[in-house]
Amino acid sequence: MMGRFGYEVVGIMFTLELVLLVGSHCLTGTIAFLNITDNGTCSLVFGIVSAIILLLLAVPPSFAEVAILGYIDFVSIILAIGITIIATGVQSTHATGGLQAVEWSAWPKDDLSFTDAFIAITNIVFAYSFAVCQFSFMDEMHTPKDFVKSIWALGLIEIGIYTITGATIYAFVGNDVASPALLSAGPLISKVAFGVALPVIFISGSINTTVVARYIHGRVYKNSVTRFINTKMGWISWLVLITIVTIIAWIIAEAIPFFSDLLSICSALFISGFTFYLPAMMWFMLLKKGNWYAKENLLKSIVNAIVFVIGMVILVAGTYASVVDIVRSPPILETDNLDKMLTCLLLET
Repeated sequence: MMGRFGYEVVGIMFTLELVLLVGSHCLTGTIAFLNITDNGTCSLVFGIVSAIILLLLAVPPSFAEVAILGYIDFVSIILAIGITIIATGVQSTHATGGLQAVEWSAWPKDDLSFTDAFIAITNIVFAYSFAVCQFSFMDEMHTPKDFVKSIWALGLIEIGIYTITGATIYAFVGNDVASPALLSAGPLISKVAFGVALPVIFISGSINTTVVARYIHGRVYKNSVTRFINTKMGWISWLVLITIVTIIAWIIAEAIPFFSDLLSICSALFISGFTFYLPAMMWFMLLKKGNWYAKENLLKSIVNAIVFVIGMVILVAGTYASVVDIVRSPPILETDNLDKMLTCLLLET
C-alpha cells in the first residue's frame, strides 16, 4: 500500500510488538512463580527461569512441530479460567448477603481521569486483538483456503470466552476484584489457578518468539536455502536469533518496572494499526471496487472510515495517556500483567 517505506515501517511495528509480548510473558511467568512458591526468592531468578523456558519452547522452527502445544495451551487457559470463575462464584454465594451484596457497576467511576480511561481502553484493545500472528501460520496450514474460516472461528471464540470470563468474575467479585483476577479466587485456589496457567503463559510466549524469529530469519536469508532452517548454518543462525530475541525480551521484563504502561504503549502504537487503521486502509486501497461513495460501497466505506478514526484516536490519545501514566507512576514491579495477558492468550494459538 505504501511501497518499500510502508513495508519497512509495518515490519518494524510487527517486530517490536512481538518482542514486547515475549517480554510480557517473561514478566508474567516471573509473577506467577512468585505467587505459586510464596517465598523470598529474588524475582531475577524467576525471570531467568522464565526466559529459559520461553527459549526452549521456541527452538522448533516449524509451526507444525509445535501444533500439539496449541492444544495444551487452550486446555490450560480454559481450566485456569474455569477454576477462577467457579471459586469466585462459590465464595460470593456463601458470603454475607450472597450475590446481591456484590458491589459492581456497568458504568465508569465518577472520578475517572482521561489518562486512566485511555489506559483501560488500550488494555481492552490489547486483549481483543487476536490475528496479528495468524498471517504467519497461513503458509503451513493443511488447507490454506480455510484461512478466512480460521479468522472467523478464532475471533468469535475469543470474544465469547473473554467477555463471559470478564463479566462473570466482575459480577462475582465486584469492585474489589484483585489484580491479577486469579488472586480473587483466594490464596490457595489462586495458586492452583496460577499453576494450571503456567503452560499457556510459556507456550503463548514462545509462539511469539517463533513468529518474530521466523520473520527476521526469512528476511535475512531471503535468497538462501538457509531460510528453511534445515542445514547446519540454518540451525545455528536460528538458535542465535531466538536467543537474542529472548534476551532482549528478558531485559525489557526485568529492567522496566512500569511494564503494564508499556503494554498500553504497545497497544497504542502497534495494535491500533494492525487492528484498526491498517485494515481500514486495506479496504480503501486494495479491496474496494469502484468509487467509495458508490451505492454498493457506501456502507462499508462509512464503517471503515469510522474504524480508521478509532485507530487514529487510540494511536494518539493512547500513547499520550501511557506516557503520562509512566511519568506519574512510581518505579515498582507491577503485578497486573498476568491479568492482561490471560485475557489475550488465545491470539497466539
